[in-house]
Amino acid sequence: MTKPVYSIVVPVFNEEACVETFYKAIVPVMEQTGEPFEVIYVNDGSRDKTEELVTAICEKDERIRLISFSRNFGQQAAIHCGLAESKGDAVIPIDVDLQDPPETILKMIEKWKEGYEIVHGRRAKRKGETKFKKWTSTLFLKIIKKLTGLSIPQNVGEFKLFDRKAVDAYLDMPEHKRYLRGMTAWIGFKQTEVEFIREARVAGNTKYSLKKLVKLAEDGIVSNSDYPLTLAMKFGIFLGVLSVLCFGLFPLLLIWDIHVGLTAYLFPAMSLLTAGLLISHGLTNLYLSRVYEEVKNRPRYIVGKRVN
Repeated sequence: MTKPVYSIVVPVFNEEACVETFYKAIVPVMEQTGEPFEVIYVNDGSRDKTEELVTAICEKDERIRLISFSRNFGQQAAIHCGLAESKGDAVIPIDVDLQDPPETILKMIEKWKEGYEIVHGRRAKRKGETKFKKWTSTLFLKIIKKLTGLSIPQNVGEFKLFDRKAVDAYLDMPEHKRYLRGMTAWIGFKQTEVEFIREARVAGNTKYSLKKLVKLAEDGIVSNSDYPLTLAMKFGIFLGVLSVLCFGLFPLLLIWDIHVGLTAYLFPAMSLLTAGLLISHGLTNLYLSRVYEEVKNRPRYIVGKRVN
């Protein structure tokens, strides 16, 4: 097979209803470029017929590749694997559910050929998503910008084009807990956006539960900011000032001939100190758990099967 110019990375998890539809949609679009391409399905431990269906596609089209994990390692691991395995000069991660329209890739390629090294797909409209999800997404990006200083574009996801230089820079970062949007902002390079309308899923249900979204948000903040570490000190100072004010109130009560027992002195002091210790301990444990993950140095994923 000729070395591809474009690599399309497609993470899939229990997407038997979408993989063939996606294949039929992406191939005609990429053939319009007139240049070689590859499509890499990264099967993230699917338990349905996803692997079987993609294998059948690979057997009839050598441009399609399949990498199957030994179990479910998560979307970020699947995207990382696709980027690491890609051979193209430009690499585009995209969801299999066709919410991100393949036609937008052609616009991304135009920007890439103009000299941009990262081209974000920006959602002008988002069909099939609740107002709550849109609001929480916007709020999270504001929070992460405040905490980390990273300017992550609004209304963008993992659908973007990376020049090979940007892919290599991303892969050079050794951390295990990865947040693609934050890391993309951190590595820099010449970046731009193209807008598209995000459609509802072509089939099936979203695999990103609220729990997974919260975990992704945690990775985004903890991987890119030490601000939570400073909260313990700030809260400790606040508790110290509050304790001094509280103890300063007791002499005033005596002046006003209001008598309180010893318990009144001990209870606010002990409760505030305990709260401060618990919060400090919790934040420390959060970072210790991250250090624990990095020190183990386990692989980010395990490949169980390859096709093409």
